[in-house]
Amino acid sequence: MPKAGEKYSLEVLQQRFADKPLPLVPDEAQFEASRCLYCYDAPCTRACPTHIDIPRFIRQIMHHDNLGSAKTIFDANIFGGSCARACPTEVLCEGACVDNTLLKSPVQIGRLQRFATDVAAAKNVAFYQPGLATGKRVAIIGSGPAGLTCAHELRKFGHETVVFEARDVPGGLNTLGIATYKITREFSLSEIDRIKQIGVEIRLNQRTTPADLVKLLAEYDAVFLAIGMGATMSLGIEGESLPGVWEALEFILPMHTRPYTECEVGRRVVVIGAGNTGIDVAMTAHRLGADDVIITYRRGEDAMPAFNYEYDRARADGIHFEWFAQPLRVVADSNGRASGVEFARTRLEDPNSRTSPLLAIPGENFVIPADMVVKALGQEMLWDLLKALPELRTEKGKVIVDPRTGATPIAKLFAGGDCVRGGGEIVDAVQDGKIAARGIHEFVSVKM
Repeated sequence: MPKAGEKYSLEVLQQRFADKPLPLVPDEAQFEASRCLYCYDAPCTRACPTHIDIPRFIRQIMHHDNLGSAKTIFDANIFGGSCARACPTEVLCEGACVDNTLLKSPVQIGRLQRFATDVAAAKNVAFYQPGLATGKRVAIIGSGPAGLTCAHELRKFGHETVVFEARDVPGGLNTLGIATYKITREFSLSEIDRIKQIGVEIRLNQRTTPADLVKLLAEYDAVFLAIGMGATMSLGIEGESLPGVWEALEFILPMHTRPYTECEVGRRVVVIGAGNTGIDVAMTAHRLGADDVIITYRRGEDAMPAFNYEYDRARADGIHFEWFAQPLRVVADSNGRASGVEFARTRLEDPNSRTSPLLAIPGENFVIPADMVVKALGQEMLWDLLKALPELRTEKGKVIVDPRTGATPIAKLFAGGDCVRGGGEIVDAVQDGKIAARGIHEFVSVKM
């Protein structure tokens, strides 16, 4: 498989992965803040899953109180810097802004949020201290945004928290699974350093087994399950295991662990799946130097899971889309490597329903040549771990919890993040961590 360094130098690759658009400078931030209408009962705040007081933090920028603005953000979302970079602000807060005001274009809330949080990060300001020690201990399994937010909130209540992380680096998908043109490993770890300042203990290389989970429930006052999801779902087609067939996260991971020049990329890349992860994969492959990148989806454009703004960005980058294409098999070359994918052309059984069952059109199979095939499908639940607790309720591959507290039916066990949602945005995971922290605090406080 070719490496990116065979086509571009490290300097060129770094430019191709650089921020777009560039971060706001102070004068630009001041101007953008002046556009805010500071709405009463602001629709942008209601649209934010963590309910950041957006008019307040923008007004603080307007009055040159950038550190105060950052604290307003972090009070609601300790991962405010990550969300400013990778969350769908165009759909959430900015979408509410343009839909509910007379502005022709929304205030650039995401860029203003990044401006304020970057100012605080550059000054290494520690906004929070642990609460008075309560003597209660909480185990948190998983160090993604849900787990670390829960740990941070619990430390503010004064509870001791220990985070168990299976990998040798904390942060979950925030550190290793998001395209680096959005969030770099270095930035993710810098946010985690801020969380550790309050006394959150993170134990790395601690893969929790079913027996470990049972033991933690016995030893700690509460346990928060923030394990995310497992491997990419199987396509169940011939040739799926051939060399040259990748999982989406397997493709993204090297961008965070080695120089761009050492990352592998095909000359012609086929991505199976048109969700936001598929867009991340395609745009990463394009930046690494793929000559042609094609995203395929079994349904039509109007049923695509990816956000419209992500779709627009991909098309602007020259990514091609093949609609109504159901993968049948991965084609092998004479060396036993993937050389393409055979698809069936599909159509909707009911043209008036975009969720209608699909029918294969006879005689219209076709092959798209490719030397790299990337599966960008949903992820599977970590069933091996969850089967240790037969009383745990799951539905459609998700752990069932009380939405008010994050509690599961098992005493002392709470859950949140992707294992509850089946996937989601950083901001959703953060909110789950906050909800569970309050639920755990209420639970352990009864025994104090």
